Amino acid sequence: MRTTGKPSPRIGLAHMGWSFLGAFVGIFAIERIGFWLELSEFDHLFLIGSFGASAVLIYGVPMAEFSQPRNVIGGHVISAIIGISLYQIFGSESIWVCPLAVSLAIFAQQFTRTIHPPGGATALIAVIGGDPINQLGFFYPLFPVFAGSSIMVVVAVIIHSFSRDHTRNYPTYWL
Repeated sequence: MRTTGKPSPRIGLAHMGWSFLGAFVGIFAIERIGFWLELSEFDHLFLIGSFGASAVLIYGVPMAEFSQPRNVIGGHVISAIIGISLYQIFGSESIWVCPLAVSLAIFAQQFTRTIHPPGGATALIAVIGGDPINQLGFFYPLFPVFAGSSIMVVVAVIIHSFSRDHTRNYPTYWL
């Protein structure tokens, strides 16, 4: 297979620095708020793994469609609702529930124009996240998913507002 394209040029150090700062502050804020809300007994429940991938998008490529608030919050919440619904119906033991959670999350994100790739992981976490997630039931889409993704968006708006780099105008749209 031949290719004709080349990788994009390396981004500047300033862009990398803003990405680092945004990701650090965003993840730190979610973890600390979860701790202050005394959710720490649930093993950092407020900070779910898919937020790490969201940080890469929101802070690393803020102009991408996947990084916009509508996509970040909507994609995560819709996927969480799908994942927790499937868990409530089938449990986590069915051989179909994990692939169904991810594929339905993709379908729903495409249908609602809220595609955010980490949302697939959010749906999967709802199914295989274990007792702490399962005990939350339909609160999972609210806490930690809606709250955490909203915190990351707020941090992104603040962090990107300090950058003079025109490639960091965030958000490009809200809804």
